[in-house]
Parts: sequence; C-alpha cells; structure tokens
Amino acid sequence: MSVSKLKVIISGGGTGGHIFPAIAIADALKMLQPDIEILFVGALGRMEMEKVPVAGYPIKGLWISGLQRSLTLKNLTFPIKLIHSTINARRIIREFKPDVVVGVGGYASGPTLRAAAAMRIPTILQEQNSYPGITNKLLANKANFICVAYQGMEKFFPKEKIIITGNPVRKEISKTNYSKAEAVKHFNLDPIKPVVLSVGGSLGALTLNNSIENGLTEFEKAGVQVIWQTGKSFADIALESVRKQNVKGIIPMAFINNMDIAYSAADMVISRAGAIAISELCVRSMPSILVPSPNVAEDHQTRNAMALVSSDAAIMIADADARTNLVETAIRLAFNKTQQENLAANISKLGFVNAAEEIARIVINCANTKNVLR
Repeated sequence: MSVSKLKVIISGGGTGGHIFPAIAIADALKMLQPDIEILFVGALGRMEMEKVPVAGYPIKGLWISGLQRSLTLKNLTFPIKLIHSTINARRIIREFKPDVVVGVGGYASGPTLRAAAAMRIPTILQEQNSYPGITNKLLANKANFICVAYQGMEKFFPKEKIIITGNPVRKEISKTNYSKAEAVKHFNLDPIKPVVLSVGGSLGALTLNNSIENGLTEFEKAGVQVIWQTGKSFADIALESVRKQNVKGIIPMAFINNMDIAYSAADMVISRAGAIAISELCVRSMPSILVPSPNVAEDHQTRNAMALVSSDAAIMIADADARTNLVETAIRLAFNKTQQENLAANISKLGFVNAAEEIARIVINCANTKNVLR
C-alpha cells in the first residue's frame, strides 16, 4: 500500500549546477504529489541557503565544506566539519523522518546521504556529469538508485543501480513563453543584429569575463550584441569597462534571473561546460561554444564538452586559448546561420525534456516501496 503523505529530503548545493536541478526535482515532486513534504539540506554559507527559500522550500544548513586539493590550513578543519555535519545530518533525519533521501552533489550531500544509508533509509543519487565526483563514487554502493545523464556510467557505478534520466532542467527554461522578438525587446536590443549570450555559471567565470571584456570593441564593430552574465565578483568591473569603452549593445548583468528570456533572445551561447549548463543548452537547442573550466575535479567539464563535440553538437575552446580565440570564434558563428542550424539540430538530440519528472517518479516509487538495501 502506498504512503499517503511522503517526506523527502533533498541534499546538496554549492553552485547553481547543483541547486537548480534539486529545485527542479522538488517542483516535479510537488506536481506529482501536491501534499508531499520536502526538506532541503545544504551547506551553511553557500548559495543554496539563499536560493532554496526563494523557491519556496525549507532548508537546514550543515557546517561543511570541501576538501581542498592543494595543501592548505583549511584542510585541518575538514575532519571536524565532517564529523559535526554527519551528527547534525543524523539529527535532522531523525526529526524529519524522511521516506527517502536524494543527493544531487555538493558539500552537504555526502554526510546527509551517508547518515541516511546508515539509518537504513532509501537513498537516490543524481549524478550530473559524465565523470562523477568522489562523493558520489563513495556513496554509490549504499544508494538504491543512481540517476545519470550520460551513457557508459557503469564504469563508475554498479550497473544494476543506474537509470539514465538526463539532468533536471528548470521548468521555466524548457517551457518558455517568450518569442525571439519579445526577448530581444526585453533586453532593449536591436532585433536586426545577432545576439550572443555569455554565461559562466551562477558564480561567473574569470576566463570568459576577461575574454568578453577584452573583445568589447570587436563585438561592437562586428555588429554583434552580447548579454553578459558576469557573476557578482566581476559585475562592477564589467559595468565600468562598458562605460569606459562606450560600447553599445553589451548588457552586463551579475546574474540573469530570467534565463528563459535570455535563451530566447540569443542566437548562440558562450558557456562553461558544467553538466546543468549543457543540459539547458540541449533542451533549448542552442548553438554553443563551450569553454571547460580547468578548475574542477578530474577535468570533468572537458569530458562533458567532448561528449557534445564528438556529435558535432557544440564547439569547444580550451580555457588557455579563450582569451585569444573566443571572441573571434563567437563573431564568426554569430553570422554563420548554416553552422548554427547544424549545431542546434545535433544538440537537440541530446536533451532530456522530462528528466525532473522521471526522477521524481523514481523517488516516489522508491519511497512507497521502502526499497532499502538489505
């Protein structure tokens, strides 16, 4: 008999690449079962503590951060934080009494899912990348199901637990109501000139920002407009550069709240190669230039990008080459409609429009059947 009112904990965060899929899963759960109770568990001081409440969900914070790959004094506190956060995670789980716990990656995901598994509560992992992080690798044997976005993940996880669902994409991204003309007007741009959208993730990307900043006059001379998401740390620099260089058609923004409108306005996108960014590009069929971040574990962004490049679904430029090649490549693509159409057609084949709903169904079924590993 199914449980009439389910309780679900969703844990993880740190960046928009973890937070927005988590919220998408929560929204899908609410759509399928409106009376479901959802609690988020994140890391204190990280983005999820702000974004999740705005999305309408309660969140508890753990005192946890990542283990630095370089030698640093910060690593001395990691064992203390891990013990502290695991104890707190167990307390949160005891008080909330979830039927299932979902991990989406990020600092808080590890202690929360480890605690849940130890308490014999069903757990589900959502792995976004083509090369998983160490946390999900360690949690895999204890998880009931592992939802992935790429083929070939049996190299890292038990094959019998893997379900290919794709990555959850925010509903407003996949189902926009804005036409190209309306979106261009929203940003006060010229409807005749091509539009490039540059996004470096929710925190911004210095290489992309420097490349765009150095090419502002090139964009203007070519007649290419740019919607430029800079991240908070580069926002003032970008605004000052646009003012000093007196360029028109460049719209710098610290963070784009209405990404659906930005995608609708753009003819093409410059982006890092985070898993969720790529999933959004696939769902929106966006011609794209990907610049993988070199500052991620196991160089997984390059692996993500290559999965598209091998299908002629995107262009890739190495981070080290971006400052010299990115702007020129973007301008060339902005005026090459044939290449844009080819990239758009190929990337659209890789998208999973209903990923969030499919994962939500797996979560509900797992909770209802009490599918705990024995």
